[in-house]
Amino acid sequence: MQCQYAYSKASRALGLIGRTISFKTKDVLIRLYKTFVRPHLEYCVSAWSPYYVKDRSLLERVQRRFTRMVPGLKKLSYEKRLEYLGLWTSEEQRNRADLLEVFKMYKGLSTIPFERLFALSTATNTRGYAAKIAKLHCHLDLRRYFFSERTVDHWNNLSQQDISCSTVNSFKNCLNNICHTKTGFFMD
Repeated sequence: MQCQYAYSKASRALGLIGRTISFKTKDVLIRLYKTFVRPHLEYCVSAWSPYYVKDRSLLERVQRRFTRMVPGLKKLSYEKRLEYLGLWTSEEQRNRADLLEVFKMYKGLSTIPFERLFALSTATNTRGYAAKIAKLHCHLDLRRYFFSERTVDHWNNLSQQDISCSTVNSFKNCLNNICHTKTGFFMD
């Protein structure tokens, strides 16, 4: 239900941009997309992140449609269009937003305490850094795709250097560097 609602709001905003803007350049369209369309797709995404393939593809459809609106890109593949525009897929954006929320909780910058949702791993044989989160075993999809469970693997794959960032902006820069160096890191 939430995915359908977000899709319809974002699709209407994208349609409005397509009908009313006559000067369609790459920079203008990207700014309009990030300002008026993407917030509908990403509002509270850490709370309601879709886990069904049909819901994920529904939300991705908006961005596919946007990338075809940019002059000269219609015949390229979706991946090439994203690369040219410097955008991430919707799934990568959602996983990035999840990691940002975990980082804020870990650093005490969120109203939700880190200990309420996560427990640090007590295993002594863990490699990497001391802030690894313990992974719980889930039997139901409802719990498996809950925020505190779906983010553990991505968080544990980060390095000590990434976790030790002092500000949210420096952590965002680390995530951007990871996206460019580790292909598929933010994909499920």
